[in-house]
Amino acid sequence: MHFYTYDGSFEGLLTVVFEAYERKAWPTAIEQEQLAQPGIFGTTIAVTADEEKAGRVWKGLQKRLSASALKELYYTYLWEQPGFEQTIFSYIKLAFDNSESIEGNYTAPCVLQVQQAAKQLHREKHRMEAFVRFQKTTEELYYAHIEPDFNVLPVIISHFTKRYADQLWAIYDTRRRYGAYYDLHTTTFITLDAAPRKGIGVLPESAVMEEEHTYKQLWQVYFDHVNIPERKNPKLHLRHIPKRYWKYLSEKQPRMQA
Repeated sequence: MHFYTYDGSFEGLLTVVFEAYERKAWPTAIEQEQLAQPGIFGTTIAVTADEEKAGRVWKGLQKRLSASALKELYYTYLWEQPGFEQTIFSYIKLAFDNSESIEGNYTAPCVLQVQQAAKQLHREKHRMEAFVRFQKTTEELYYAHIEPDFNVLPVIISHFTKRYADQLWAIYDTRRRYGAYYDLHTTTFITLDAAPRKGIGVLPESAVMEEEHTYKQLWQVYFDHVNIPERKNPKLHLRHIPKRYWKYLSEKQPRMQA
């Protein structure tokens, strides 16, 4: 039994693949080092992320997989659900061990799981792009917090960089305690010493521009006027806007006093 640990990065996970092939020691389990529990049986192999080794694995995959399959593999990494590392390893091993394409081989559990994970991640990505709402701070920064089910921040920043190219903005994932900051030129990942708390209203009132309250009230009035009670369909509404996303939407917040 071989238990591999790594630093949690995608590069680190690809390094695990390289080390497993180098040692011919296939992993029984792969865990992030900060979460790993010492095993009583078997051998624990601590892997340090190596850019060159990870690059060799990725180049090998580029020869065997299409661009869409590579994207699905990365999305599965961002999916973060229990056992995703072992699923990715099994998928990569299957690709390396077969001369034919494995992408349509849904009889292999790992192939089906990667596709399903990628679909879930893709759906969450689009919902975040649609539902994220910024608040303008007194520092002229547009700020938004998110608490996505999956780690979608790396794949939504290009959308916001293109859409808000003329504004300073930051999006912070309060669940994973890191964010993205755009300075009008480049977008970089950031962490904060005093990370915002989870939940609604992570910014104190004193940090928000007064005009933001006016915009919020106008949006709520608009929503009330376009809403037609006779055509109300709660089930359809929840299908398109699940309740866990309501915290991002102005029209779903408590009504402000005029």
